[in-house]
Amino acid sequence: MSKSPVSAEPSLLAQLIAEFLGTMLILLFGDGVVAMVMLFGKNIPGEVVNGGYTNITFCWGIAVTLGVYLTAKISGAHLNPAVTIAVAAFRGFPLKRVIPFIVVQVAGGFCGAALVFWNYRPQFDKVDPLRDHTAGIFTTFPAFPNLPQAGLLDQTIGTALLLLCIMAVTDARSSGPSTRIAPMLVGLTVVAIGMAFGGMHGYAINPARDFGPRLFTVVAGFSHNGLTDGTNEFWVPIVGPIVGGLIGVFVYDQAIGRFLKENNAIAEPSV
Repeated sequence: MSKSPVSAEPSLLAQLIAEFLGTMLILLFGDGVVAMVMLFGKNIPGEVVNGGYTNITFCWGIAVTLGVYLTAKISGAHLNPAVTIAVAAFRGFPLKRVIPFIVVQVAGGFCGAALVFWNYRPQFDKVDPLRDHTAGIFTTFPAFPNLPQAGLLDQTIGTALLLLCIMAVTDARSSGPSTRIAPMLVGLTVVAIGMAFGGMHGYAINPARDFGPRLFTVVAGFSHNGLTDGTNEFWVPIVGPIVGGLIGVFVYDQAIGRFLKENNAIAEPSV
């Protein structure tokens, strides 16, 4: 009896395409729901009410779940530079692929935001014709601009929780969920983080999800964008998630992973 051929690992190009599309998908749903709430919300006279913060947290979680299902078998569904850097540091992900992954993740975030803007441009023209107060649809801003350390702590904690939970649900050595269920739990983790830690800096917990759309707001002419307006608010949702991701995997390995039996390999983390 002949053996079944071993499937070759997807090429780097295939992985990059998957990371781009997966991140873009997340931003299409994520920024799309924020646009629904902010552009058609109860604060706009004469407009219908289209939900609020609960809608936002659930839709972001669903978006991440679908992004993972879309790309897990091709690229491992990093979809987040914090994940890519953490698995490079602790899981042997090739260092030469870190920069290409991050570049396409940011590009996916940029394009997702651009498509949302294109779709809702008539309403942007109605609600914010000067483009001076709706950049928050695409990117995050601090609740306390004069206390960047508060947002940094918030982003670090949130992303540490994200990576801690990702490690738990993707570790094949534990009695965790199947690969069919794990993406749902990752998405629910995002929902929980949004509900519990969304107030201080918008729970970006993903540099590509924040910086890609922020670049778009600059290109599209939004005046308060946190990058070119002199506020320098862009760095917190970059540094915080990267540090938090490293902390999350380190804590998992030292507090949980080291005590598990080495009878199976660790599954590729996905988010």
